[in-house]
Amino acid sequence: MPSARQSITIQAPSASVMAVITDFASYPDFLPEIRSTEVLLAESGVWEVRFTIEVIRRLSYTLRLVQDTPHSLSWTLLEGVFRANDGGWSLAEESDGETAAEYRIDVRLGMFVPGNIVHSLVERGLPRTLRRFKDEAERRRAVELH
Repeated sequence: MPSARQSITIQAPSASVMAVITDFASYPDFLPEIRSTEVLLAESGVWEVRFTIEVIRRLSYTLRLVQDTPHSLSWTLLEGVFRANDGGWSLAEESDGETAAEYRIDVRLGMFVPGNIVHSLVERGLPRTLRRFKDEAERRRAVELH
């Protein structure tokens, strides 16, 4: 799978957006392809999380996620069906309380998947995923304000 990078503006402060990004247990609630998550390690800005997803078929993998700064998070693959799964989030607080969020990912599969399927996953999947994070952060922000 090729590398991908995409940005989105979220109507919430960066701390609220990061709270959604690091709430791994809630991912199955707003990301339909994620069937389950299991936090194996959580200590001071470092997590090891096992994800089970349904994309073509059910797959599991474990990532090490590190909050590099209050505005960035990166991950690397520890184990699973991928040869590599690296990426991260970078958040920039805007003056009006919005957050410019950039998501980047580089995934190499450990099995053969036809190129058109891989291309479709990147082109359609990444924008949908970003919209779902945006919607969840904005939903939580609206609840906080009311």
